[in-house]
Amino acid sequence: MGSASSSYRVIYLDVDGRIQKVVFSRFCSLCDIKELFCTALGVPRNTNLSLLDSSGAMVSIDPTMPHNTERLPYRVVPLTGGQLADKEELFQNVLTQVAEQFSRAFKINELKTEVTNRLAMLEKRVELEGMKVVEIEKCRKDIKKLREEMATRDNSNFLEDNKKLTPRRDVPSYPKYHLSKETVEALRLPTFDAWQWEPNEMLSCLEHMYHDLGLVRDFNINPITLKRWLLCIHDNYKNNPFHNFRHCFCVTQMMYSMICLCSLQEKFTQVDVLILMTAAVCHDLDHPGFNNTYQVNARTDMAVRYNDISPLENHHCAVAFQIFSQPDCNIFYTFDPEAFKQIRQGTITLILATDMARHGEILDSFKQKVNNFDYTDEEHATCLKMVLIKCCDISNEVRPMEVAEPWVDCLLEEYFMQSDREKAEGLPVAPFMDREKVTKPTAQIGFIKFVLIPMFETVMKLFPQIEEAMVQPLRESRDRYEELKQIDDAMNEVQKMKSENLTMGGKKK
Repeated sequence: MGSASSSYRVIYLDVDGRIQKVVFSRFCSLCDIKELFCTALGVPRNTNLSLLDSSGAMVSIDPTMPHNTERLPYRVVPLTGGQLADKEELFQNVLTQVAEQFSRAFKINELKTEVTNRLAMLEKRVELEGMKVVEIEKCRKDIKKLREEMATRDNSNFLEDNKKLTPRRDVPSYPKYHLSKETVEALRLPTFDAWQWEPNEMLSCLEHMYHDLGLVRDFNINPITLKRWLLCIHDNYKNNPFHNFRHCFCVTQMMYSMICLCSLQEKFTQVDVLILMTAAVCHDLDHPGFNNTYQVNARTDMAVRYNDISPLENHHCAVAFQIFSQPDCNIFYTFDPEAFKQIRQGTITLILATDMARHGEILDSFKQKVNNFDYTDEEHATCLKMVLIKCCDISNEVRPMEVAEPWVDCLLEEYFMQSDREKAEGLPVAPFMDREKVTKPTAQIGFIKFVLIPMFETVMKLFPQIEEAMVQPLRESRDRYEELKQIDDAMNEVQKMKSENLTMGGKKK
């Protein structure tokens, strides 16, 4: 009770014969208290007020003002221009009373000097009242915006939030699903529909992939540690419309599908396969839902930390290895330091390759190697792995239309969230993210024609078996979106003609 009474003050005001109770923190500013009184009185919040006790003596309006009772309320009087002209005498009276109150309450005469200085500053502010009201309002808006931005950045800064790093002890906390033969077979195909599965089921499917590829056996991974790691991974994907745990699962499942379809275990070492799968699982950890362009333009902590160089991808890597630094989540604990270094470097290289700003550079490098590809050449092998994770990361259009199309909606929703924020913050807005300029067909046609098909067709030179399963669905998706665009264009043309006819009709009248 003592704490509450010392933190808050209760003041009773007489407002035209009606008692108004005002409660405020002792940490409130003078301006905030005056605004409360103005609200109680029903006058504009920049109105200058005079506060009088029951004897007619003036009472200072500040956080240290003495309590009163409902029976002895203070009377609030709005000051007119004429009354403000006599502000020197008014401030002198206030100065005397405040100094006396401080002296009585704290027995510290030295505070009189401080109070004198503060009131002198207030006096100057009154002279500039008109301008100050505008400035105070602007300051309040700036403070609100800063607080919101700080809250957003704090929430997105995984490295300063250790709560998610703590591995779950209640393993297995998700049930071990018995995967049917049909499910096991479907998991190996690019047509797998992840929308039909709950997070716990997806975790079991990921666990199955590591066992099925022989990674748990060959690297002596503790199955309980694998469970804990996957749970921690799940906990560190945000609930974004697109970049979420389901996207992580889809990318990893597509990687698993390509490993099976292209017989990659016959061409790569098991360490390479482990790197491919683990990079896919970790590739978007703690994604904040706003891309690198936003991070750089908004000068976020993430962009500053990584010098504007692939800030998101660097963050995903850092979060991944923060998780691995927890012994209960370290599926690599059996590796010696040199082997772990290889795993770490390989995983980082692949996650950094998912930055679309590097797309042209990586694909050009692969095109130069693909016709004379050498799996024993480390540079060749690394380049292929980079292209493979890139393919998996943006592979939604490889899947059947009913599986792929909802992902377009999710991506556009995330884009629109970013562009709305960029507009509000005065930052540049990319046309393909602007809800007023983009449609699903226009969003997908160029991406499929100039990014997806060229990349998958280049990979097809090395693995012809992906043409039917992956490349052909991309071509069909391109054709479908081009047809949709033609329909949209025709409808827009009809609407335009209707509008013109209405306009012409209105002019004739």
